[in-house]
Amino acid sequence: MKKVLVTGGAGFIGSNFINHILKTRDDYFIVNLDKLTYAGNLENLKEVEDNPNYVFVKGDIINRELLDYLFDKYEINHVINFAAESHVDRSILGSEVFYRTNVVGTAVLLEASRNHNVDKFLQVSTDEVYGSLGATGLFTETTPLSPNSPYSSSKAGADMATLSFNHTYGLPVTITRCSNNYGPLQFPEKLIPLMIINALHNKKLPIYGDGMNVRDWIYVIDHNRAVELALENGGDGEVYNVGASQEMTNIEIVKLILQILGKSEDLIEYVKDRPGHDRRYAIDSSKIQNELGWKPEFRFEDAIVKTVEWYKGNRSWWEGIISGDYLKYYEKQYKKR
Repeated sequence: MKKVLVTGGAGFIGSNFINHILKTRDDYFIVNLDKLTYAGNLENLKEVEDNPNYVFVKGDIINRELLDYLFDKYEINHVINFAAESHVDRSILGSEVFYRTNVVGTAVLLEASRNHNVDKFLQVSTDEVYGSLGATGLFTETTPLSPNSPYSSSKAGADMATLSFNHTYGLPVTITRCSNNYGPLQFPEKLIPLMIINALHNKKLPIYGDGMNVRDWIYVIDHNRAVELALENGGDGEVYNVGASQEMTNIEIVKLILQILGKSEDLIEYVKDRPGHDRRYAIDSSKIQNELGWKPEFRFEDAIVKTVEWYKGNRSWWEGIISGDYLKYYEKQYKKR
């Protein structure tokens, strides 16, 4: 039995991973440690909250005493670190919490994992640590790190800490660096859910700059499967890029969402670009495909329809979030730029 401490498991990717694992596997026992900051939502885990192989604990990964207690009580032998402050815009507005959680928190978690002799520590990272690409080329695992925002630099720092624990102490670690995720349960601050929700309200859809920034998009379920494989079979000290090779410009995505919803492109509103906005990300995922046998299963054109339908069918989930004046907060940020 894998006894897995999943940190940040009430967030978008973490909750999707826990739901996926507990639906498909009976040899995992999951302890979900989440601080329940603004993007953490236990509603995401309603389907598994009564599962005998699942326990939720509210807490901070920086709390070393709590970590030691959980490692001992549940005999944790694997760790997956999803816990992170993850929104670039928020990191620009205020960076301190990003370094506290993403760098210091990861270091504390690594130290606890080392002292409790875990079998595997999996650090879930991002392609943003590589910086920005030109019109051609792909990020590989050997691309030098060149982060351009407080968020991406904090994730790069966490990656470096993870690899250092492998080199210095022999802690078994693996890192995954994934491209942009989308799908159910994503917090409304991110591009795709924000555009869907605004369009459903017939509100303006704010697009940074010229809308030609490119991202490689992956459906969250495909990412979950990659994390599962990396935990079980990922090489010691190895990094695996995870991407679906589905590059889209922001404006292409927004126009597609409007088309799916039958809305006018007149809702599009170009706003001042955010500081240091990376132009293009694109992932070479051949390593994880060749070594671990992973490959993406969902085409963007199909999964984006599934995603739009989920938000249409789960209004109570996101209405509860935006009722706290969340969208008003972001509208103010756009107007400042």
